This record gives sequence, structure tokens and C-alpha cells, in this order.
Amino acid sequence: MVSLLMTTIEFFRQFRFGEYAIFDLTVSFLGIYLFSPLLSKIFRKFRVDMPKRGWLLLTLPISILVHLLTGNLTPMTKNFIDMHGHYVLKILIIGLAILGIRGAKITKRT
Repeated sequence: MVSLLMTTIEFFRQFRFGEYAIFDLTVSFLGIYLFSPLLSKIFRKFRVDMPKRGWLLLTLPISILVHLLTGNLTPMTKNFIDMHGHYVLKILIIGLAILGIRGAKITKRT
């Protein structure tokens, strides 16, 4: 059963956009979409109101940060920290981070 699952995942990961697996990107966005209500609820306890759109925009910046913190260097993470290129990716990730954070609002205590 596990072997079949791994073979299926490997099959889906062969479809790529450049050097990035479309399956990985899709699963990341789907995961954030499904967990965004929970994440928003947790952040409301810290007086931060974050809409679902903000979480979706922050998906790639968060994934790069998590991969850096865990030491799991994916192709996108490697390209982002590469000092000698991949400027379009860097601009995209920083732009997504700015747009995602821009949607957040600090709320007053009630």
C-alpha cells in the first residue's frame, strides 16, 4: 500500500513548471486553503486578523521559511537563497510576502 502511494506521488511529481513540481505547489496551496480558518483563529488570539486571501498569498514565502528552518532545501528554496541569480523568483516571493502581510490587521482588545 505504501509503495503504491509513493509510486503515485512520484508519478504526479514528474509534471513540472520549470524545475518546480506542480503537485507540490498544488498541495501547498490546497493545504493553506484548508487550514486558513484554523490559522486565522489562532492569529486572532494574538490580535491579528488575517483573511484567507492573505494566507494564500503567504503560501510560498511561508514554505520557503519552513524549508530553511528545517534544513530541507528544495529547488525553490535553493534558488531563493542563491546570491547570483533567480531574481524573478526573489521578487515574486518578496512581493507575495508584502501583499500577504498587507491584508493583516491588528485588532483592538475587547
